[in-house]
Amino acid sequence: MAPGVSEAASVTPQTVLQAPTDRAPADTAAEIGEARAAGPEAVGPLERGLAMLRIMAAASGPMRPGDLARVTGLARSAADRVVATLVHLGHLRAEERELMLAPRLMELGNAYLDASGYSRALRPSLERLTRTLEESVSAIVLDGCDARIVGKAVPAGRMIPLGSRVGDLLPAERCAAGAVLATAWNSETYATWRGRHTADPFDAGFPDVPPRRTAPLPERREADFTAWTAETAANGWALDDQLVAPGLVALSVPVFFPDGRPVCAISMLAHTSRRSADQLRDHALPAMTDAAQDIADALYDTSRIPVAASLPASPAYTDAKSELGPFFLQALARGLAVLTALGRQPGGLTLAEAAEATGLSYPSTRRNLLTLRRLSYVEQHGRRFLPAPRVLELGYARLSTLTLADIARPHLADLVGQVRESASLAVLDGAEVRYVARVATEQITSARITPGTRLPAYATSMGRVLLAGLPEAERQKRLRTVRPQALTPYTLTSHAALASALERAAREGFALVEQELETGLRSLAVPVRDSSGRAMAALNIALHAGPEPPEHTRDTMLPALHACAARVEADLAVAFPHAPVITD
Repeated sequence: MAPGVSEAASVTPQTVLQAPTDRAPADTAAEIGEARAAGPEAVGPLERGLAMLRIMAAASGPMRPGDLARVTGLARSAADRVVATLVHLGHLRAEERELMLAPRLMELGNAYLDASGYSRALRPSLERLTRTLEESVSAIVLDGCDARIVGKAVPAGRMIPLGSRVGDLLPAERCAAGAVLATAWNSETYATWRGRHTADPFDAGFPDVPPRRTAPLPERREADFTAWTAETAANGWALDDQLVAPGLVALSVPVFFPDGRPVCAISMLAHTSRRSADQLRDHALPAMTDAAQDIADALYDTSRIPVAASLPASPAYTDAKSELGPFFLQALARGLAVLTALGRQPGGLTLAEAAEATGLSYPSTRRNLLTLRRLSYVEQHGRRFLPAPRVLELGYARLSTLTLADIARPHLADLVGQVRESASLAVLDGAEVRYVARVATEQITSARITPGTRLPAYATSMGRVLLAGLPEAERQKRLRTVRPQALTPYTLTSHAALASALERAAREGFALVEQELETGLRSLAVPVRDSSGRAMAALNIALHAGPEPPEHTRDTMLPALHACAARVEADLAVAFPHAPVITD
C-alpha cells in the first residue's frame, strides 16, 4: 500500500464534503508558487489543453485546428500538438478537418459527480420528486460565485421540458438556488461576485439565461440581492418570480451540511401558464423539503454510504509517446488522467492514492494536482483532493444531451469505412425493431432504410439479438405474441425454429439472418449493452447475399462488428453512467 493510504482510510466522504471549500493547508500557497516556478514545460500543456476544451465547449459548433490556434493565440504547431493529444485521449473527435467534443470527455465531469457523492445521492430523490409534482427539478451547487447545475429530472412525456442542462452555469442573483446558496457566502465570495458583475454587467457570459437589457446600478443590485438572501435565510426557501427568464418561476430549498451550511439547493421550475410563483410554493414546498432531507441523509449518513472499492489495479495513465511521437503531450495526458482518477473513490483521493491510481510518480502527481487546484478544477480538503464543480464546464452540458443515435453514428461511419457495407443501430419496440441510426454505402444493392423504420423483429438479425437478450420468461412471452409470416421462402415461421434461433444467438453473442426479411439480403448483428449488461440496442451490417457463403460474412465481418459495438458501449458508459440511455 502506498504511503499515506492507510491513515487516510478514516476520512469518509461526508467529512470531505463537510470541509469548507475555501480551506487549504497553510503551505498550499507556497506549493502553488513552486508549481508556477516549475516553468511552462511542467504546467503549460495541461493549462493549454483545458483552455482549448473550454473554448470547444463554448463554441456553437465544430471548430478547426486553425480556429483554435487563432482563439488561443498559440502557434499552429503548438495547437496541433494539443489537438492530437486530446483526439488520442478520446476527448475530441476529428471528422475530416473539423473537431467536435467526444462523449469520453464526460469522464471528467463524472469524476466530480462521483467523488462528491452527487451521482449516487441525487437521482432517486429528484426522480421521485418530479414524478410526484410533475414539474422539472434540478440540484444546484455553488461554483465560485454562481450556480452550477449538477443533477436534473424532468416529467415523463413533457414535450418541452423546462430547465437548463447538467453542467450549465446560472448567475446567482437571477435564480432561487443562488439566493439559497448565498446565505453562506463570505466576504471573499461577495468580492468575486462584484468583480464578475463589473466585467459582465449584462450577463452575456451566461448563454442559458436571457441577457439583461439594462445593467442595474451596483449599489441597487447588491442591496436587492442581500435583501433576498436575508429573506431566504429567514424562510428556509427562495422563490424566483421570472428572474431567470420571462414566464418561468422557481422554488428552491437548501440541502444542508451537518454544520447547517447549504451544500446544494434543490430547485423546481414551472411555467407561469401552469402555476404562479405562490402556487408553485404551495404545491411543492413540503415535498421538496422532504426530498432535501433525503438527499442530505444519502450524502452524510455513514450507514448509507457504500464502502469505497480498492483502487483499480490498472493505472489510468497510458503513455502514447512512442505511438504519436512529438504530437503526444505527456504533461497534458498526465494531468487529465489525474483529474479523472479523483473520481475513483467517494470523497476523492490523497496524493499517494492519486499516484497509485494513475501509475504516475509522486512528484508528477503532486505537480498536476496543484496545477489543477490553482485553475479551480480541483479542491483540496485536508489531505484529500477531489474535482471541483468547474470541471462540468468542460463540455458536460452539451454532451449530456446526446442520444443513442448521436453517440453511435460516428462509430457506424467508421465501421462502414472499414467493411464497405451499410451499418445500422436499432432498438426493440414491441414486436418490431426500430432503427435509430444508419450509415449506408452508395451501392446499387444498398437497402433503402432510414432512422424510424420499423421491421418485424423475428425476421431480422437485430431483432433476434435483442429478443435473445431478454430474460427467458420475457423472451417466451414475446414469442407467444408473434405471428410469423413467410416474408421470403427462407423465413423461419415456426415458434420452435425461432426459439432455437434465439437460443443460439444468446449463446453465440450474434445473429446471422440469410434472406429471411428480403430475398438477396444478408444481415449480421451483435448486441450493444448498457452498464448493467442488458442488450439495449443492436448493431448490424447488411449486405447483398452474393456467392460467398454466410460463414464467410461471419468470419470476415464479425470481429469489426464486435469492435464497433464495444466502442459504442464505452461511450454510452461515460455518457449515461447513472441514467437510462436516451434512445429518441
